[in-house]
Amino acid sequence: MKAKLKDLGKISTGNTPSKNISEFYNSEDIGFVKPDIISELQIDYIENTTEYLAEAARSKARIVKKNTVFVTCIGNIGKIGIVKDKELAFNQQINAIEPNEKVLPKYLAYGIFANKRRLQAISNAPVVPIINKTQFGEFEIDIIDDTKEQLKIVELLDKVSEVIANRKKELEKLDDLIKARFIELFGDTENNPFSWEKTKIGTVIQSCEAGWSGNGVQREKRDGEVAVLKVSAVTKGYFIPEECKVLDDQRNIKKYIFPEKGDLLFSRANTREMVGATAIVTQDYPEHILPDKLWKIRFTDDADVYYMKYVLSSNSIRSMFSAVSTGTSGSMYNVSMEKFKSITIPLPPRKLQNQFAAFVKQVNKSKFAVQKALDNAQLLFDSLMQKYFG
Repeated sequence: MKAKLKDLGKISTGNTPSKNISEFYNSEDIGFVKPDIISELQIDYIENTTEYLAEAARSKARIVKKNTVFVTCIGNIGKIGIVKDKELAFNQQINAIEPNEKVLPKYLAYGIFANKRRLQAISNAPVVPIINKTQFGEFEIDIIDDTKEQLKIVELLDKVSEVIANRKKELEKLDDLIKARFIELFGDTENNPFSWEKTKIGTVIQSCEAGWSGNGVQREKRDGEVAVLKVSAVTKGYFIPEECKVLDDQRNIKKYIFPEKGDLLFSRANTREMVGATAIVTQDYPEHILPDKLWKIRFTDDADVYYMKYVLSSNSIRSMFSAVSTGTSGSMYNVSMEKFKSITIPLPPRKLQNQFAAFVKQVNKSKFAVQKALDNAQLLFDSLMQKYFG
């Protein structure tokens, strides 16, 4: 049956007690939840916070108890968390539902999570998406009214979610292994402890091409169509060709820059933190083209693409990209090609770079197997969510 969120519990919108009253913030009595600590990819129980309120702020805050469901409703809409044990306060970017007897908290959270895109679609502001309390309360989801059946569904989804989380941890450990090997061979890029020769990025670039972005639509690509990649095709650190959009009229495409085997794709425009995200292309993609926010880079014989990916992904170099990027709060930041090429990096002997590349390729074989298992688990999870929540 369909149910409005307002019929499934008490809804409240958070707030922020005045920052001008020091007594409200001079002790860590009540955890204060903001959207940045709520995961975008999964439903987490929230216990620890990075910000707090003092007991003196209680009467001025919105405070909820255990099992309350948080949903972000300004900016990045649809991030979901559940209060674990102790009461928590929360800010105005979050709506909270204290579930009633009709619905189990985790089941409600899964139901909203399954309808995240629908929720995002009703936001009413073009620049900063917003869903107000009334809109949120009127939002409908499909639920089963038998709480025993709800519990069975939650237990099944939790098991699949655990598999997904474990596979992600495996991938993180393999990534950490590569980073550790990088440090072992080359040292930290900022301190350069082995005193490698330094050079500007531009001196080892053979070619660097920008793509083109059209007004495509988000739908499944059909055979024979050319799709325009999105920046999200590289932001996870590996290439995701499914992150693309399709132009209904293919004749409107103005520029064709295809990702090919051996390319390093570089995100020259993104949020300040994500400027400089990279991914290596391991095969040709003749039915995908690059957007203008991604560069396709080829290097000279002095630089191996695997070494360059990891040196460009190091914290010190990424912070340089962030520092030289231009933009304003709430907009995309951009690093120019001139500034990109002017940044200095250490360049060890090619023989040592090749040794690192061979190690990465070997680890990537394990990562491929884990990623395949993760994809299968995610496919199962998505199909179950579709089955139970439409």
